[in-house]
Amino acid sequence: MRPDSPDSKRLGPADDEDALTLALMALAWTLGDEQRADRLLALTGLDADTLRAGINDKMVLRAVLDFLADHEPDLIACADAIDTTAEKLIAARRELGR
Repeated sequence: MRPDSPDSKRLGPADDEDALTLALMALAWTLGDEQRADRLLALTGLDADTLRAGINDKMVLRAVLDFLADHEPDLIACADAIDTTAEKLIAARRELGR
């Protein structure tokens, strides 16, 4: 069954707005640790100016969620810290990629 079929169960955000909110919360959590923030910038190719300018840009926020998805310990820690699940963060990542 395709994940976007009407019979599939949604694990994540109900809509684009929920996905953006989760991504912004994940960004705030990521930037809360200097080493993790530096790793985000180094691995994504983003810089501080791009992050500031792209705070409402789906692709920038998806890059943050991609970064977390690529390092499961951070993904799980972030989900715990922002009171959600890793599955919902991954679903938000998919939603932002549409």
